[in-house]
Amino acid sequence: MKHFITTISFSFLAILSEKSISQNLVLSQVQKTDSTTIKQLFNTALSNGKSYEWLDHLSNKIGGRLSGSPQAQQAVEWGNKILYGLNLDKVWLQPVMVPHWVRGKKEVAYFTVGNDKFDVAICALGGSIATPLNGITGEIIEVKSLKEAEAKGSDLKGKIVFFNGAFDDTYIQTFKAYSGCAGQRYSGAEVCGKYGVLGVIVRSMTHSLDDFPHTGAMSYGDLSETEKVPTAAISTLAANLLSEKLKEHPTLKFYFKQNCQTLPDAPSFNVIGELKGSEFPEKYITVGGHLDSWDIGDGAHDDGAGVVQSIEVLRLFKLNGIKPKHTIRVVLFMNEENGLQGGRKYAEEAKLNNENHIAALESDSGGFTPRGFTFDSKKNHDLFMSWKPLLSPYGLHEIQPGGSGADIGPLKSDTISLFGYRPDSQRYFDYHHAATDTFDKVNKRELELGAASMASLIYLLDKYLP
Repeated sequence: MKHFITTISFSFLAILSEKSISQNLVLSQVQKTDSTTIKQLFNTALSNGKSYEWLDHLSNKIGGRLSGSPQAQQAVEWGNKILYGLNLDKVWLQPVMVPHWVRGKKEVAYFTVGNDKFDVAICALGGSIATPLNGITGEIIEVKSLKEAEAKGSDLKGKIVFFNGAFDDTYIQTFKAYSGCAGQRYSGAEVCGKYGVLGVIVRSMTHSLDDFPHTGAMSYGDLSETEKVPTAAISTLAANLLSEKLKEHPTLKFYFKQNCQTLPDAPSFNVIGELKGSEFPEKYITVGGHLDSWDIGDGAHDDGAGVVQSIEVLRLFKLNGIKPKHTIRVVLFMNEENGLQGGRKYAEEAKLNNENHIAALESDSGGFTPRGFTFDSKKNHDLFMSWKPLLSPYGLHEIQPGGSGADIGPLKSDTISLFGYRPDSQRYFDYHHAATDTFDKVNKRELELGAASMASLIYLLDKYLP
C-alpha cells in the first residue's frame, strides 16, 4: 500500500513538474518575443531615426515658441505636416485658447555701490507686468524663502525683494532641488505684492553658476491690479554678487527695467495623430510632449526633445510592423509653460467624448541619456515592475512610482496609468528656461535612445494592459 501511494505521489509530482516546465517555456518564449521587439525598436531608432532631424528644424528654423506667438503657430503647422507625412490613421488640430504674454525689448538691470556700477543679467518672468517707462530703483531686502518674506511683512514696503533661495546641491534627483525653491519664482510676487513692494527679483532656478538668467511662469494670485509688481529673474552669478555686496552695503540701490505685457488670449491648437487599435480601438494610450517653449532659447530640451521623441514612437511602430491592440495617440500639447491650457483642453475633450484612456506617457525632462520611467497608478504596480529585465539592458533601471507629466496630469483617474519618461537630470537645469536651451546642447544618440525607450514602454503597455 505504501509503495502504491509513493508511486501515485511521484506520478503527481511528475505531472506538476511537466506543467511547470511548460509554463516556464511559454513565459520564456513570450519574454524572448518582447526582447526581440524592443531590440528592433532600438536598432531602428539608432540607425534610421528621424527625431534629431526633426528637432533641428523645430529648434533652428522655428526657434522659441511661446504660446500665442507666430513661432508657436509655425510649430503647430510643422507638427501637423510631420504627422500627416507618417500616414497615420487620423491627424487633426484641437483648438485651444492660450495666454499671450510678450517680453518686449530686452530687459536692463544694474546696481550701484558708491560710484561703482554692476550690470546684472536679468529677464522678466512670464506673466509679469512691465516696470514704469523709466524703470524702478530701490533698496533691496534679501530673503531665502516665501516663509521668510511673509515673516518680514510690512518691512518690505517700498523695497525690491530679492529671493535668493538656491538649489540644494545634495539632491541626486535634481527635480527635487528645483521643487524645493521654484515656489519663490512662481509665488514671490503674490506674497510680497500685498505689502507695497516696488518689485521682485528672483535667483534663477539652476545649479549652474553663470550669467544666463532663467525665466519661467509666475502668478499674482488674487492680488488687485494696484498690488501687482514687476517680477524678474537674475543670473546665479549676479545673485551671488548682489548678496555679497548687500552684506557690505545694505542700502545699495538696484535698478531694473522691463517692457513685457499680457495681450488678450490667442487661438492655438494641440496637434494630434493616432494609430487605430486592432482589438480595442475605443481604448487609448497617449504619448506626448509640449510644443510651446519659452522665448529666450529655442526650446530644444524643453520640450522640443519630448515632441520629436513622441512622434518617433508612432513612426517606430509603423516601420517595425507593430499593429497596436489599443489606439495609440501622439499629442503635441500647446501651452504647458504658462497656462497648461492644452493639457486641460485635451482632458476636457476626452471626457466629453467618453474616451477611455488607459495609459499616458509624457516626455518633458530633456533629451538626455535614458534612465527609466516613473508611474502614477493605483493598479498594475507588479506588472510594471516585471518589465525591468526587459528594459534594463538599455539603461532603463529606474522603474518606480512617482510623478508623470504636467500635460497628461488632467487625465488622472482611478483607471488610467500615467507615466513620466526620466532621462538623466544632472544637466537639465543648466538649460531649463534659459537662452542656453539650444539645439547644440542635445546629443543625437541620447535623443534617439530616449525615443526608443518610450516606444518600448508604449509597446509593453499596449500588449499587456487589458
